[in-house]
Amino acid sequence: MPELPEVETVVRTLNQLVKGKHISDVSVHLGRIIQRPSDPEEFCAILRGRSIIAIERRGKFLRFLLDGLVLVSHLRMEGRYGLYASEDPVEKHTHVVFHFDDGTELRYKDVRQFGTMHLFSPGDEFILPPLHKLGLEPLAPEFTLEALRKEMAHRSTKIKPLLLNQERIAGIGNIYADEALFRAGIHPERTADSLTRPEWLRLHEAIIRTLQEAVDAGGSSIKSYVNGQGEMGLFQQQLNVYGRKEQGCNECGHAIVKTVLGGRGTHYCPNCQPPKKRRRAGKAKASNQ
Repeated sequence: MPELPEVETVVRTLNQLVKGKHISDVSVHLGRIIQRPSDPEEFCAILRGRSIIAIERRGKFLRFLLDGLVLVSHLRMEGRYGLYASEDPVEKHTHVVFHFDDGTELRYKDVRQFGTMHLFSPGDEFILPPLHKLGLEPLAPEFTLEALRKEMAHRSTKIKPLLLNQERIAGIGNIYADEALFRAGIHPERTADSLTRPEWLRLHEAIIRTLQEAVDAGGSSIKSYVNGQGEMGLFQQQLNVYGRKEQGCNECGHAIVKTVLGGRGTHYCPNCQPPKKRRRAGKAKASNQ
């Protein structure tokens, strides 16, 4: 599933490709992609005659800002947008087509058919599903160290699954959770309430740096991700742990370990990310004598 850097890259690409275009018609070939309104014909009718003002991101969601309307789109596993000339052949698995009055088309293709689209009046998208419960935006100014600690530091949940919880932090997925924890030197099975303030500081900085570097690299093309122009991301060339099972750690040479945590494949270096050691009771007593 595309994570924050991949979705941000798609947003930036689509702003270059379709910002300012006028929708003359819409074709829906797979009705279940359209979630709101439930009737695909109504969806098409509402969009006819609208112009695309800009495209923004919230977590892993795209927000198409139209004149008097907001379209929220989730790519899910393999959804992708592409701009085509109207005479170009329509590829298999193309489920929604936005026809523009300049003879071009924005086509939504989704092999797995898991993507979704919702229409809202401006502002309603933030108080209704699917955006209403999303957590902190990790690349926004509001994502401060104190905001992160307030949201997570008191919880007894293991830190890796907590980072994946979109109601806590929006946009972080499996790849970047593993990479941020490695950079912070934190074992993925540590509980959030066991982290010290210096560790939270390192994690806060690692989340921002990892995501920003991934955005700058165009995301990670681990499987089939490409941006709106068909270009692959390059951040996978900078990965330290994700997808590197049994390979040597870039920092210490120890073999990277892969385990399953919270149902997700989890990669870490046992040397650079050790479990927190506890003092033995006897040793603690001796030190107090």
